Amino acid sequence: MRRLFAAGFAAAVILASSPCRSDAASDADVPPAPTPVEVPQGPLPAETTPPSGLSRWFNPATAPFIPVPLISTDPNSGSTFGLIPTWVHTDANHEVTRIIAPDIMVNENFGFGVHGRIFAYPSADEQWSVVAGIKERVEREFDFEYVSGLSRQELWSINYSLIYDRDGTPRYYGVGNDTPASAQSNYTNQQEFGRVQIGLNITHMWQLQYTLQYQTVDVLPGTLDDVPSIQTLYPNVYGLGTNSQLLNRLAVVYDTRDDQIIPTKGNMWVLYGGVAAKNGVFNDSYSEYGVDGRGFWPVGPDTEVVAHMALRYLPGSGQVPFWGLSSLGGGESQIGGEQPLRGFGAGRFYDRDSFSTSVEVRHRVFSFDAVTTKLDIEVAPFVDLGRVFGKTSTSPVDQLHQVYGVGFRGIARPYVVGYVDIGHGSEGLAVFTGLNYPF
Repeated sequence: MRRLFAAGFAAAVILASSPCRSDAASDADVPPAPTPVEVPQGPLPAETTPPSGLSRWFNPATAPFIPVPLISTDPNSGSTFGLIPTWVHTDANHEVTRIIAPDIMVNENFGFGVHGRIFAYPSADEQWSVVAGIKERVEREFDFEYVSGLSRQELWSINYSLIYDRDGTPRYYGVGNDTPASAQSNYTNQQEFGRVQIGLNITHMWQLQYTLQYQTVDVLPGTLDDVPSIQTLYPNVYGLGTNSQLLNRLAVVYDTRDDQIIPTKGNMWVLYGGVAAKNGVFNDSYSEYGVDGRGFWPVGPDTEVVAHMALRYLPGSGQVPFWGLSSLGGGESQIGGEQPLRGFGAGRFYDRDSFSTSVEVRHRVFSFDAVTTKLDIEVAPFVDLGRVFGKTSTSPVDQLHQVYGVGFRGIARPYVVGYVDIGHGSEGLAVFTGLNYPF
């Protein structure tokens, strides 16, 4: 799970960046001293010996890897504790090119587990990652992603994703904008997911994008002792058992951002529409359309105001699996998918249509000019607003849920962002961690 690694990423880069003295280089730069006059002296001070034993593991100059503590909490996942031994590789320009980060951990709900992670950044135009993990109970995962054409300098951009995930944390509260917290149920979500996304770069700013996505979801009984299973509270909800869908989506993208990963100015707008065939049958399908926009405005040398808006509709009255509905909750935005509401757990509110907007002020408070890389530390107070609704005639800006909070980000330019966002909504505090910006 990438969010667990992100919680310790900033510490990893800080430790990796700690300068260590090279005696050979330092001595070579010192001019020869004049021959000293011999003077009787006492005993010479003992030579400093390098750390040994357990202490060497906590010294970045001598440790075989960087021992990053893993501490994470989430409204759905509960508390997780462990250790992430992390290798951060940089190039001659002190830019991160690869991160290798396995872990050993324990989660209060699913027991002991291990993960392996490789994040590779061969160039500004290409990235790939592999994440795999297993826990003592219930949870398994494998996630592969490859992206090329990020800079849009060539005619085509492409993104491949392949995921297998068995997740015991999802919640379902029913459908609607006012579902109470007492309606909470739990289920085990087992899915296989494959996606190919191809972009035709008409110009550097304009892209025509096609997405082909196949997803099989098996909704199994929940396994948490203190939360009822979805099959118990909602035995008739559409989407239980095994279902699949094949999504074809076409989008027009207008993008003037100065960077695809760590933007500081510009705008991005995505207008999309698609058809999802349930269980591979197109006469049993539903359609979608929506708009997603985000803007970045520098207001000072180290400060940007950032705004995001997403509006999604599923027109018609055909049945949609509950996990395919529009939803709010959690810490990340997915174009055409779940939208952030950082005071609630993922999937807190479901309905056919949704509106979401966020504003945050990203301010770099200090930076490390280190030997191996540069790390920016950023603080970002934010506001999230959003709602779900079932009729297209409903005003999307009435009865909005409100979340206020602050984010902390560790940024290793030009490719890596690790974040911790703390939000407060009507149901209390929530904490989210992850890689890349929430939107």
